[in-house]
Order: sequence, then C-alpha cells, then structure tokens
Amino acid sequence: MEQNQYKRKIYLEDKPRVQAREEILKAFQQTPEIDWMNVSEALGRVTAEPIFAHVSLPHYHASAMDGIAVIAESTYQAHEQNPLLLKIGEQFCFVDTGNAIPTPFNAVIMIEHVHIVDDETIEIIEPATPWQHIRPIGEDIVQEEMLFPQGHTLRPADLGVLLAAQQLTVPVVKKPVVTIIPTGNELVEAHADLSPGKIIEFNGTVFSGFIKDWGGEPRLHRIVKDEPEKIKEVLLEAAETSDMIVINAGSSAGRKDFTVHIIAEIGEVFTHGVAARPGKPVILGKINGKIVVGVPGYPVSAYLALEWFVQPLICKYLGIPVPKRQTITVKLGRRIVSSMGAEDFIRMNIGYVNGQFVANPLTRAAGVTMSYVRADAMLIIPPNISGYEQGDEAEVELLRPLEEIKHAIVFSGSHDLTIDLLSSQLKRARTELKIVSSHVGSMAGIMAIRKGEAHVAGIHLLDPNTKQYNRSYVNKLLAGQDVVLYPFLKRMQGWILPQGNPLEIKTVTDLVRTGANFVNRQKGAGTRILFDLLLEEAGLSAEEITGYDREMFSHLAVAAEVKGDLRGAGMGIYPAAKAMGLDFIPVNDEEYDLVMKRDFYESDSGRQLIDIIQSPAFKEQVEKIGGYQVVENAVPKRLTEEVEE
Repeated sequence: MEQNQYKRKIYLEDKPRVQAREEILKAFQQTPEIDWMNVSEALGRVTAEPIFAHVSLPHYHASAMDGIAVIAESTYQAHEQNPLLLKIGEQFCFVDTGNAIPTPFNAVIMIEHVHIVDDETIEIIEPATPWQHIRPIGEDIVQEEMLFPQGHTLRPADLGVLLAAQQLTVPVVKKPVVTIIPTGNELVEAHADLSPGKIIEFNGTVFSGFIKDWGGEPRLHRIVKDEPEKIKEVLLEAAETSDMIVINAGSSAGRKDFTVHIIAEIGEVFTHGVAARPGKPVILGKINGKIVVGVPGYPVSAYLALEWFVQPLICKYLGIPVPKRQTITVKLGRRIVSSMGAEDFIRMNIGYVNGQFVANPLTRAAGVTMSYVRADAMLIIPPNISGYEQGDEAEVELLRPLEEIKHAIVFSGSHDLTIDLLSSQLKRARTELKIVSSHVGSMAGIMAIRKGEAHVAGIHLLDPNTKQYNRSYVNKLLAGQDVVLYPFLKRMQGWILPQGNPLEIKTVTDLVRTGANFVNRQKGAGTRILFDLLLEEAGLSAEEITGYDREMFSHLAVAAEVKGDLRGAGMGIYPAAKAMGLDFIPVNDEEYDLVMKRDFYESDSGRQLIDIIQSPAFKEQVEKIGGYQVVENAVPKRLTEEVEE
C-alpha cells in the first residue's frame, strides 16, 4: 500500500493512562507456557505451579550438637552430688552434629557437659530430657508440604531449599517473548557514519534491558524503514513468533507516522494517545491475538510508556504483581507548573541537605536521555493539580537507593567540566560520596546555598565596580550566614569560535560588525555577567547582538551550538572549545570558587571533598584538560568580619 493512502491523523486521544492500561490488561489473554528447568539454573524465575517437597529435612533424627547420645530416662538420677557413670555401647554413643541418632537413644548431651573417665566410660552430673539437642524428622521441611506457591520468584536460598527437598527440576513460567521493532528512515546503527538528520538507534537496546529486568525475553529486530508494507509485514511476523510486540516511533501524528493506521488495518486499536506528559503519543492495540504497544521515538517518552504498559503485561503473564518503587516526601526547591487534565512525570534530582530531602526538577524535554539517567526520583503530578510552589512538600518515587541519595553532595551553580572529574575521584577513593550537580548559573547557586538547597555552589561572578570575583556577591546575598568561600580554580574565559575563526572575531565589537550568531548563557551565569560588562565597556547594547537572548545552560552546550554554525560565536571556557575542536581566543582570567556553609565545610563530607580537590590525582586530571589550574593549598577567602577564617 502506498504511503499516501494512509491519511495523516492529527488527533490524539487524551485517555486516562490507568484506563488505557486496564483495557490492554483485560485484552491480554496469553496462556503462559511452562519450562522445566534444573534448579541450579532457575534463579530469578517464577514458579508456574505449587512446588512440594519430595523428602523431609532432616529425613532422620539428627544430632544438633557434638556430644553423646543417651536414653534420657536412664539419666534422671544424675546430679552434682550423685555423678552418673555410663558405659559406651549400651548406655551411650558418641555423635557429631548432623549424625543420625541410633535406636534406642532419644537425647543428646553436649560434649562440654561430659567428663570422659576412660575409653569406655563417661560421667555426667546433669540429667537429659527426651529429644533434647535432637533435630526431629521434618523439623525444617516435611515431605509433601508446599515449599513455594505458584507465582513465586526464586531467590538464592530458595534453590537450596528445593535441592534439600530433592526437587532437582522446577516448573517455571516461560519468559514472555517481546519483539522490539525500531522504525524510521533516520535511524542508523551505532557503528555507522553520522550525517545531519541521522540518529543512532539505541532505544531498542534500552528496551531490551528493561524487558530482561522485568522477566521477559526481548528480541530486537533490525531497523525497519518508514514503508507501510514493510512495517505491516514485520508486525504480522512478530505476532506469530512473540507474546507481545513493541514498535518504536511512528506512534504520533506526523507525515510518516503510519503505525496506528497499519495496526487498525491488520488488527485492532484500543488507544491512540494517553493523558500524560511525556509519553502522550502511545498506541495500544492487538494483532492476531497479540498485544502491540507503539511507543514514541523520544527516549524518555518511550521509557515511561514501556513502564506503564509493557511491564504490567509481562507481570500478568508471569503471574506476579507489578513492583512498586519506594516513595519519600521531599521539599521542592523550585516552582513546578503543570497543565490541568494530564499527568506530568517530572524527573527530579534529590539532595539530603540540613536534615531534609530537597528535590529539583531536571529538564522536562522528552528527548533528553540524560535527564532520565541522572534522575534520582520521579514526581508524578496528578491531572487535577496545576503544579507546586517552591517550598511545597510532595511525594516522589525513587529511581535510586535512598542511601545513595543520602550520601550525595548537592552541587549547584555554574557549570564546570571539572565537577564530573571530582565526582569520579570521590568514587575512585572508595568513599560513599557522589556529586549531584545542576547547572543553574552562579547567582542561582548562591541562592541555593541561601535557601539550604545545596551543599556547594560553584561561582565566578565578576564585580563590575571592584573588578574582583565573588566576594561582594557572597557578602551581599549571604549576609549574616556563616559561609565559606573556598578558592577552587583559575580558568580562562574567552571567545568560542568555529575552526579558523572565519569571521575574525577578536572583540565584542566584532560581533556587531559581522552580525555573528551569538550563543549566550542564561541570566545569572558568571559568563553572562562578564559578557554584559564587555558590552557596557564597549558602549554597546544587548539589542545590537544577534542571538543575545539565545541561552544555554553550560559551556559545552554553547560550544556545541557554535560547532554547528560557521557564523556562530559564544563565550565560555577553553576546555569546552577544546572538547568540540573549536578555536578559542582568551578574554579574561577568572576565579572559580566554591561557596558552602561552614558546617558542611567542617563536616566529614566537606573534608573529604577538599582532600580530593587537593589530591595529586585530581590536579593531574584537571591539568590534562588544559586551561585550568587548581588553587594550591587553598584557604577560605576573607568575607565579612563575622565569617573570617
């Protein structure tokens, strides 16, 4: 069928996510198959039926101690004032832990309570009671008792129980086969040469990992082009060979989003679009009795849709409940706006600061994979709420262990490449600490310290009046607070330019002369303040700069934008230009300092952080980048008299 025979569908439903999930769960009627597996290979598998013991454990009366087996009734006369002598063979025998208790003996006396008189005679001064220190038959497992019910996920200790009960094989639910079909003319394999418009196909590998984690068997199909007949052929083939199907991309309403039409043609569509962000353009349908889930191409949208709809299907097939994440209550560090009528899924960073969990949102863009990778938790805003104010409390679902979050150093403020190196060195030093960073600019970093929402802020703020860095801003904005301003780095700010500097940019006036496409930093960033000072000194206004309002939140982001534009220009640090293979013209040496509360600076975590900063290994890594110098033997700078060091 030709592509133009599929009319573009521009309307997506706003079906409640829970309703859509219940509909496909009801429609999913696959009968689970059973695999018989050797017990030693069955870790993590789900039992397909109840499992019963073949033998008892122990299957004989066993000694629980090293000692002697006796007839309890014959020892009742034993007393400190009336020691009792027993002869080996008729009146006692020696036993070790686990030995069978021979007839007619019915008790064990610990060897520590026995006095050996000679090779054939022992003496006791305390009587035994019947069945003392003896493990009776079936004390642990009784033959024919149920060991595990149907739907039990086998753990390491469970395998030991099965073998002890002489169960050598175990019936488990066959892993449901999930075929993953990536589609799109723009997709290429990771090893391919990249050109503008081509995208590496990586969602399929991520999907496979999720499906394995959830207990399924993923089968990743090769990339399928946006050709309706080919997509139809692959879907029909997958419906014959798998228990459920995931098709990636083509689920929205674009010119080449054919998936919903194809599924409707060869099967049935239950849902096209759910009331959730990100993840709205989802297709839920059925082809030849097999559920098919069409998920968006944007990674975060796709991962969420997979969790909402594919994980419950796998769990239903396996006969196990859908796992629930741990939740905690956090204080929100920023205002979060949501549109009524749809659920919002917000990726969050969490820090444990001053005895409370503080959470800040990461980017909400559905295509930003690192926002999912870096997230500590997910904030789910219900459809009847328009958002939260800064300082509100909210419940979040954890994506990382709570202890890992508790040991995170929350870093806010200006972006710098060395912060990642610092975090790496903390791990290499085998500390429990890690750094969680958000690139919000120097001014916002200071405010995070002021509000108790960060442990450390990186700043490089040039005072136009004094031409000094950082002190005046800290004194003004953190007045009355006991803080430390720690000298961290010397680094060079300059022009980031395309290779060869085709516009011959050397000064801020050259930006105006050439009409260069400038890439700026966000308001409050130290680089932005420096650039504004250069404009003022040159007698220029922001309106004369093409792209002044085009804001990026990191030096690397500025460099990436310049790299793609021969008329581009930006301001940032040398390592960012170096990383992108760009030209760099120095403008100003600057001081990049760390602000922190004194109690954190003097804490174990603070001292470990400073030790790593001053370590030879960290300094060597920084020097390899180029354009940096770690301040040697740094001591906190003088601020106001109240906070002198």
